[in-house]
Amino acid sequence: MTTVGKPKIDEQPEQHDHRFTWVKRTLVSKPKIDERPEEQYMGIRTQTPFKGMFTVIDKHLFKELRAWMKQEGIEPAGPPFLRYHVINMEGEMDIEVGMPVAKALPGNGRVCPGVLPGGRYASLIYINNGYTGNGALTRWGIENGLAFDQWDDPKGNAFRARYERYLTDPKIQPLKTKWEVEVAIKLAD
Repeated sequence: MTTVGKPKIDEQPEQHDHRFTWVKRTLVSKPKIDERPEEQYMGIRTQTPFKGMFTVIDKHLFKELRAWMKQEGIEPAGPPFLRYHVINMEGEMDIEVGMPVAKALPGNGRVCPGVLPGGRYASLIYINNGYTGNGALTRWGIENGLAFDQWDDPKGNAFRARYERYLTDPKIQPLKTKWEVEVAIKLAD
């Protein structure tokens, strides 16, 4: 009889994609800095506690945004993203779901046009845990003396542009823990 024991906490599955390394059970790519053009999008902005935030995003906001875009006959010009305007893990997160568009429309009050500013960004791609992916990028930035375009806000840490772009199509891979997600933070000019 063969028995299968639980894997040890520090064991990782076999790694096939050499773009990534393991960090706390999350695959993380090598960070990079690149220049990005301004990007127009349509989005829905809200404030919500961190706990339960992804339920609000996945089950409500992205569905509402996709339905509005379909109703207006707008095709996305790129993968969807989650923008972090203000991060406060203990309080309210000021976030926005967005879909890139070739040309922004006026919106309807709830769905509004927005712009990701052009400039230099630090970024990496992760698979599995967003907290680990974001932490890897911010640690790398600090270790390399980078200045993120951020400031203290009465509600938390505010960012000119910090977002997670969902590179995997959920119709092809429904398990969010297997998605490739790019986290990008604009650097100070």
